[in-house]
Amino acid sequence: MARTESNEFEIGKEAPEFNLINTVDEKYYSLHQLKGGIGTVTMFICNHCPFVIHVNSELVKMANEFQEKGINFIAISSNEIENYPQDAPKFMKEVAENLNYPFPYLFDETQEVAKSYNAACTPDFYVFDKDLKAVYHGQLDDSRPGNLVPLSGKDIRNAIGNLLEGKESVKNQKPSMGCGIKWK
Repeated sequence: MARTESNEFEIGKEAPEFNLINTVDEKYYSLHQLKGGIGTVTMFICNHCPFVIHVNSELVKMANEFQEKGINFIAISSNEIENYPQDAPKFMKEVAENLNYPFPYLFDETQEVAKSYNAACTPDFYVFDKDLKAVYHGQLDDSRPGNLVPLSGKDIRNAIGNLLEGKESVKNQKPSMGCGIKWK
């Protein structure tokens, strides 16, 4: 499995707007419709990536924990589906339902949203404040498939905690790592 690190996304930069289809209910949603009252976690994920499969349980756990506190979670898949048909919307819906995703799972067919976020890998995580200004872009935690480090979500949890407590952004932000987005 190829390892790709996330690209730079400047802290303080505004989240790019989008309007994408949620594969679960087949309705279109904009970022402004989905954003949280206190913050928003936007995640670029996909169905088949071993790095995403590894963290799925923690993503569900965190979303269930923090959404009631005003932090909404949004998952987006931008992989091209001609060569990666397992990432197609019908399978995205199956994954979301099987794993009980408590967040929308949006499909970025044109890949323009991934490009606007400078997304590079799956998973790729962004945390934004109530004004959709970036406060964190980096890894979930130090756990990777096969490295025996337990999943904790500590880096994202720390960023969300600072946001909830009105503290400054985390200074030391390690890039996320995963499979490269499958570009057209």
